[in-house]
Amino acid sequence: MRVKAFFLCILAETLMLCLLCINYVHTCRKTSRTMAFASSGTETQEQTEKEFIKWVDFKVPHEVLDQACQWEVSLNWIELLACLASANGGDFSGYKASQMDELAGKLVAEETTIQEIAADRKYYSYYLEAYTAVLGGMVGEYEIQVPKEEGAEELVWEKRYGLKAFSPVAKGYEYYDYDDFGVARTYGYKREHLGHDMMGQTGTPIIAVESGYVEAMGWNQYGGWRLGIRSFDNKRYYYYAHLRQNFPYHKSLKEGSRVQAGDVIGYLGHTGYSAKENVNNIDTPHLHWGLQLIFDESQKEGNSEIWVDCYELTRFLSQNRSETVKNQETKDYSRVYAMRESTED
Repeated sequence: MRVKAFFLCILAETLMLCLLCINYVHTCRKTSRTMAFASSGTETQEQTEKEFIKWVDFKVPHEVLDQACQWEVSLNWIELLACLASANGGDFSGYKASQMDELAGKLVAEETTIQEIAADRKYYSYYLEAYTAVLGGMVGEYEIQVPKEEGAEELVWEKRYGLKAFSPVAKGYEYYDYDDFGVARTYGYKREHLGHDMMGQTGTPIIAVESGYVEAMGWNQYGGWRLGIRSFDNKRYYYYAHLRQNFPYHKSLKEGSRVQAGDVIGYLGHTGYSAKENVNNIDTPHLHWGLQLIFDESQKEGNSEIWVDCYELTRFLSQNRSETVKNQETKDYSRVYAMRESTED
């Protein structure tokens, strides 16, 4: 009997130890989850319970973007891209145009559906949400002014469907660039370059890539005179930096201003790298533009920020450049052809 009681005691202690281990593991997992969602500052309980995308590596070549956009008349171009990305893990290095044409052909012929394809691809929903965040405001219905007849001064409104986002550099102005995302920067502290530089001539009109509201405007010692525009759906934050000394912005702008895609918002320069305002400490005049994705407001500032490589996007957008004209009295530039979107209804 004593032996039996001894073994029962050992069993009870073992069960108690197991329960303590389970509780410890649960606590660690909860702590880890809270840390994963944390950004700068203290998170609220509501924030720790949210689930949202925390990283996007956008590496879609401009040729693929061009091809997908051409299918938009019949299909959703972002769904096409998400289908391809879910098959190749977001790696388009071995991509062939025939892959998209074959997929799109089957969808148009109703041989399959996006839902059927997605059911077999684990990460389709991730790529769809991530790519929608990047590209969601770039294609759709819009109206734009065009000459009534070739060479005529009178303008009329024309309805269109397609690419409605613009290159950040105005039409007719030269620039050169290369993929410099992630390159080391040392001014102030060691960090990565989280944007795309477009080298050009001082005073070149800078264009709003997408419509939205001016959220930030003024001096920053790293970006010099800079401008931040938030898209209407709040998913994208466009950052334009190193604007021109003395005359950085279009005079009509202020924080809260509504901006239309294709509008002139400022002028290329080389301000920045100084705690003192209006200083040219950047060696080469250029526009730094960046695209930040915001799935949750806790990601807007701090260690949780998501910036994407804009090099391929810049090449994609180069097909749509806003034509501008200078007002000799105000010295400001404005777009030649006005534009309206359905978001303005």
